[in-house]
Amino acid sequence: MEYIIYSDESVSKGEYFSDFFGGALVTNTNFNEVNSALEAKKQELNLTGEIKWTKTSVAYLDKYKQMIDLFFSFVKQNKVKLRIMFQESGHSYSPLHQEQIANRYHLLYYQFIKHAFGLVYHDGPADEPVYLKLYFDKMPVSIPENDAFKAHIAYLQNLWQFRKARIIIRHDDIAEIDSHKHCIQQCMDIVLGAMAFRLNNKHLEIPPGATEPGNKTKAKEALFNHIFELIKDADGIADFDITKTTLPDRARDRWIIPYRHWKFLAAEFKQKKD
Repeated sequence: MEYIIYSDESVSKGEYFSDFFGGALVTNTNFNEVNSALEAKKQELNLTGEIKWTKTSVAYLDKYKQMIDLFFSFVKQNKVKLRIMFQESGHSYSPLHQEQIANRYHLLYYQFIKHAFGLVYHDGPADEPVYLKLYFDKMPVSIPENDAFKAHIAYLQNLWQFRKARIIIRHDDIAEIDSHKHCIQQCMDIVLGAMAFRLNNKHLEIPPGATEPGNKTKAKEALFNHIFELIKDADGIADFDITKTTLPDRARDRWIIPYRHWKFLAAEFKQKKD
């Protein structure tokens, strides 16, 4: 059994929320069905280039809605697990040692992979190992920093919870990818971008000299609203608050629920809150 996770990040510093990380998990048994369907839909819609949130426009809106409809059909079936992590901007830049400040991008990515999917509660075969493949979009850091990060991620398999869950992370299974070639990654990027957009009230931005948001902004808001309804349908909940961690937040639910938000709170802020 293999679990494949596509990950990306967005908006490291937003007015209200920052440090957005997104991930989509699919098993090797479902990968061909999901990937083939998404690639076929792209061709049907004549979307020859990479689909991504920043390209959302009036012209692309209907086509992007159709792509996301198909993507969320797999999320609702739990053939794709989708996770978004973010922080409140006031909590994003807490006191850290200099080394931690330099590595905070990788530190947050590590927390995301370790916790967001509830991997240690997976439901794979009880008598077989589970191989974890991790695909990251190109990272804006040096090669030595990336090598250190990959070693840090691979070390997760040595934690007792991961050993008990039979999770194996081979070094060669941690890779940077060209998102242009991976449709699952592209669809996840749209959802990640939509959340960063709405949580930072970008839908209210009005261009200089105008009296209302521009057409591109309106298209992005419409796509976010569409995604919002798909999330509620996938998780079977009437009320979904995008500013908070998805409930229930019991450890095992982090694996079970098809779509989850995780509002990350650093340990020192948890202590202050307590």
